[in-house]
Amino acid sequence: MSRYKAYAEYKDSGVEWFQNIPSHWTLAPMRRSLLEHKQGYYTTDEYVDEGVKLVRITDLREFGSVDFTNCPQVSDTDASLRSFELKNGDVVFARTGGAGSFGVVQGLNERAVFASYLIRFRFREEKFINGYLKFILGADSFQKAVKQNIHGGVNQNIHAEDIKNSYLAEPPLNEQEKIANFLDHETARIDILIAKQQGLIKLLKEKRQAVISHAVTKGLNPNAPMRDSGVEWLGDVPAHWEVSKFGYISMVVRGGSPRPAGDPLLFNGDYSPWVTVAEITKDDEVYLTSTESFLTKLGSEQCRVFSTGTLLISNSGATLGVPKILTIDANANDGVVGFECLSLNHEFAYFYLSTITDDLRERIKQGSGQPNLNTDIVKAISVPIPPASELKQIVEFIVRTRAQFKLLSEQATKGIELLQERRTALISAAVTGKIDVRDWQPALAPELEEATE
Repeated sequence: MSRYKAYAEYKDSGVEWFQNIPSHWTLAPMRRSLLEHKQGYYTTDEYVDEGVKLVRITDLREFGSVDFTNCPQVSDTDASLRSFELKNGDVVFARTGGAGSFGVVQGLNERAVFASYLIRFRFREEKFINGYLKFILGADSFQKAVKQNIHGGVNQNIHAEDIKNSYLAEPPLNEQEKIANFLDHETARIDILIAKQQGLIKLLKEKRQAVISHAVTKGLNPNAPMRDSGVEWLGDVPAHWEVSKFGYISMVVRGGSPRPAGDPLLFNGDYSPWVTVAEITKDDEVYLTSTESFLTKLGSEQCRVFSTGTLLISNSGATLGVPKILTIDANANDGVVGFECLSLNHEFAYFYLSTITDDLRERIKQGSGQPNLNTDIVKAISVPIPPASELKQIVEFIVRTRAQFKLLSEQATKGIELLQERRTALISAAVTGKIDVRDWQPALAPELEEATE
């Protein structure tokens, strides 16, 4: 933060999270700035097409905003509904299920109420401006104070009193406006850079898939004679390649789950790794080396064991068509299909399947039901097969290519992390008075410099 000056005079805040604050600032528990707090509206009635919007925890967005776009609506016939209405400047906190997350209501031009898992805090108008509130409440100094009071283990909860007793720094209102304008401008610049890095990661993934797809369907020789594969979606392949089906080159078998489901005699054991669709689809690594859950010995004996080296693919739901190669002996549930006795190089088969995931999902959609890859569909998947020597070169090329793209993506991800750290530090410095932005003015035509400098 060396590019920003400090205040001329500071005083001891008496609060650990803040340390010193500018001498003319006030620091006090949030409760001293409140008109009221209220827990949200509870109803078991069905939602209606026209009524009053109901803000839920899922409508709280990152950086302290409330998104009213997808709010359901409740009937306005309940006489008590008015006491739960929101207005601009209100702050809603999640008291459970993401306890401590919050949103400042801004730009509201219609009736809306807040749900029972939220707490509404209404501030005195003379205390804070809305633009400053979203930054002070989202700052590390406040969030740390709030989160140390979260309790309840897995089902996290926080009480309104714990939030109210957390301290807020209160600069003069004109200074709050300066800080809010400064942070709006500077965080927007950082957000643009983050978006660019996120866009780069997306492009890298698309480019990687395109390179791999071309390698496993067209080969590495751009001058190789081509022929029609006879498969519409596969198109032309090198003339000297074979085209087969997975049902001809492997035993396609479905996993299975012990019954009854959830029986402690069968599940949550420590005997055999238990492969679920979630395990296969959790990342884009080639190999599955471990699982979070295990079956008991009895549970394992009731269903198929896939051996180390088996190629698997998820076969149901929105994440179907994702492949993985086992490096362990493991049981798999019925959302997984395995290719046993596969005569094709497993890595080549993996890379090929990984390039047709989206196409598979499109081709097996059936009305509004959940898509499913049964074993007959998997057996019928056409697969191009190059000669052994050429296949080896293709696999080596893809492994190198993936490593190169992984390095570039990791660099972009690290850049995002640094930018996010910069954003957090900048907000914290401004709302705790570590930097003085009272004289700050945005440049007339600013250029985006590196926000991590």
